[in-house]
Amino acid sequence: MLVSNALPIGGYIELQLPAGNEYYPSLLKLNTGRNSLEYILSIKGYTGIYLPYFTCEVMLEPVKKLGLELKYYHVDRHLDPVLDFDIGPAECLVYTNYFGIKQETVRRLSEMVRNLIIDNSQAFFSEPLQGIDTFYSCRKFFGVPDGAYLQLNSNKRLDIQDDFSAGRFSHLIKSIDLGIEDGYGDYIANNNVLCYAPIRQMSPLTRKILSGIDYDECKLKRHANFHFLHYFLADYNELPIDVRDNLSPLVYPLLIAKPGLKKQLIENKIFVATYWPNVLEWTSPEMLEYQLADNIIALPIDHRYNLDHMTRIVNVLNQLL
Repeated sequence: MLVSNALPIGGYIELQLPAGNEYYPSLLKLNTGRNSLEYILSIKGYTGIYLPYFTCEVMLEPVKKLGLELKYYHVDRHLDPVLDFDIGPAECLVYTNYFGIKQETVRRLSEMVRNLIIDNSQAFFSEPLQGIDTFYSCRKFFGVPDGAYLQLNSNKRLDIQDDFSAGRFSHLIKSIDLGIEDGYGDYIANNNVLCYAPIRQMSPLTRKILSGIDYDECKLKRHANFHFLHYFLADYNELPIDVRDNLSPLVYPLLIAKPGLKKQLIENKIFVATYWPNVLEWTSPEMLEYQLADNIIALPIDHRYNLDHMTRIVNVLNQLL
């Protein structure tokens, strides 16, 4: 008997990627972190939301799409929320696990805040707490075009289609063939394509890549690089960091008020992002959030680098400070 829907045999050899397991196989698999937030808001039916002033502007996308009442809250110098307000039964509060170093605050908030949503986009290796709606963004930690994980404290599900990532893959290929700088334009274009993209299931391509990653190695390298930088830079750092947790963060956040330092590092080919430029528009210079966005130097610590690279960062900073 002929089977019309059988998988093909033969043809050209496709892209070969190592087989393995995803880091969060039991969580919902979606296309972006912001869509994970929209998924939560759609299922839970909240009418109002509290977002921190210190956050990425893409978080506003699902809020605007669903027409929720938006309120902002402040964080303190420890990056903990200033909870000087009451959260209504139809409202929720989103807290960002900043740079992946605020898991203790996440634990504390989980016991005291109603309708809590944890944004672990910067904390891929921080396990979700039971019963707490939590989402992750994969492309901030790994070489994937998109992808997000969601822990949802509900049995309800949205009926959504699979996403397709082949058209958003060019910056990853160029980074290998031509170098990271040559692929940067395509990276920005990919970011723009994802703006206001509909909620979709994670694409097969992204799932395949995520299934082949050595997560233990990635986690250990981040941990080692982070603690190395903290050992040498803690005296400069105005941001309190509790290193008791087994941290494998997104970056090493060095808070230091030195105008032009980001530009000088970039000139030395140490590329540091600003988290987040929109905060400088939302706030005024006397506000803490403005100072955080302006003065935090996000030093790279990811799995591409070892302690030799961290030594170079420290040496350059020692010359500049």
